[in-house]
Amino acid sequence: LITASCLEHVIHLVQRLQEKLGEKQIHKFSLFKVLRTHILPLTNVAFNKSGSRFITGSYDRTCKLWDTASGEELHSLEGHGNVVYAIAFNNPYGDKIATGSFDKTCKLWSTETGKCFYTFRGHTAEIVCLSFNPQSTLLATGSMDTTAKLWDVEKGEEVATLNGHSAEIIALSFNTTGDRIITGSFDHTVAVWDVGTGRLLHTLIGHRGEISSAQFNWDCSLIVTGSMDKTCMLWDAVTGTHVATLAAHSKEVLDVCFDYTGQRIATASADAVFYVDLCIHILGIFQENPFLIRKGSQSFLT
Repeated sequence: LITASCLEHVIHLVQRLQEKLGEKQIHKFSLFKVLRTHILPLTNVAFNKSGSRFITGSYDRTCKLWDTASGEELHSLEGHGNVVYAIAFNNPYGDKIATGSFDKTCKLWSTETGKCFYTFRGHTAEIVCLSFNPQSTLLATGSMDTTAKLWDVEKGEEVATLNGHSAEIIALSFNTTGDRIITGSFDHTVAVWDVGTGRLLHTLIGHRGEISSAQFNWDCSLIVTGSMDKTCMLWDAVTGTHVATLAAHSKEVLDVCFDYTGQRIATASADAVFYVDLCIHILGIFQENPFLIRKGSQSFLT
């Protein structure tokens, strides 16, 4: 499965991984750098795949590109007429940056030159979330106008408008194969869409509050959603059926994510507790298996 041209590189990476796994040292963390150049508060930050560069979005209407090691400002991406609220690299490539703004537009930039390739127009309200597909051929934007849009990265054209929510879209995420995208809304639902056709496949109904976050697991079999109703829910990504409700938090769940194995889910909440360990027994049908949630020394079965 590994071609001759990349065999040496793969062997080198595996050897580095083996060395890393053999280390027994306890990691110590310390402050690396403090960079103060935006004149107004920041809205978001993001690394490229290697971590060599990162970007910052701000209320000052700019996005800045930085060299991680030196702290040098490489480019200031200027042109938006309002807050730059959502930013992203097109990882793993890292040669493009997308910025979404309260000015209702999204811009696509060159990482190397800072030049703006395209300005995507079409939303009628603020853009609050965006994401590249894994192939870096499409860019998705979510807006307070209740729609999400898919844009062609090379042509700079709109590909599809995803209509179906009755309130603001504040979260979206592609799966790892890039053929599905999910959108989370203030209408308390998450929608699963076919990327190729723009067709609505499933509407995940069950939360009693606004959706705050939604994500696929690595093998695209599960979806996790967080909500202002203080719960996190797990869904079958293929059928759209509800699998489990994780109800350990006492306040709103603000963010959720899977680990890369799909065995654990982390949740961040306004109750100041930012982790919940989830052991998933993925053997057979999900609904027929118990889910053990550990929080401190307590255990809950859902």
